Amino acid sequence: MTQSDDLLSLSVRDFLAAVAAKRPTPGGGSAAAVAGAMGVALGEMALNFTMGKKKYAAHGDFHARAARRLARAHEMFQQLVADDVGAFANYQDASRLADGPRKDEAIQLAVAAAIDVPREAAKLALVVLGDLLELSDKCSRLLVSDLAAAAAMLEAVCRLADYNVRINVPQVADRQAAEGVRQASASDVKRAAELRAEIEQAVREHLP
Repeated sequence: MTQSDDLLSLSVRDFLAAVAAKRPTPGGGSAAAVAGAMGVALGEMALNFTMGKKKYAAHGDFHARAARRLARAHEMFQQLVADDVGAFANYQDASRLADGPRKDEAIQLAVAAAIDVPREAAKLALVVLGDLLELSDKCSRLLVSDLAAAAAMLEAVCRLADYNVRINVPQVADRQAAEGVRQASASDVKRAAELRAEIEQAVREHLP
């Protein structure tokens, strides 16, 4: 069993202890992925309590489609926990190589992977936020607080992902590419905030 498999099987208490421990993983990337999975799970709960209710029967096709998409996103966030651990392990391995062109290339590849993981987390969070916005007017009014909480957690994923991008981007040798990644990440943070605000506005009348 790999360390990432162990992380996914930990209790909440033990996962928090693992994050707090004096070791590099699980760190911010894994925490972001878990936050994403939790945000999706809250969206799934809101959807599950809505599906099948006569009042929302007209939205049955959308609910079925949303359920499939959220289930897939849930799995993808869990995979990103493993990917984050693996990316850091690759960087450690590259750092141990003898100085030279081979080490430089290995580090660049490892840094690219370390950036790709949070970028994927942010992109996935934005997709789910879009789904939750569409769900916001097709959801039981009793669950809108959970829907809003899900949106807040997914916005946080984009912010956490951006921190991880910004800490790794200075190591990218191609400065133009690095700046492009940094700007794309910042744009995702802005878009996530907009989507979260739209979801809050959509359910505001039900949140006194």
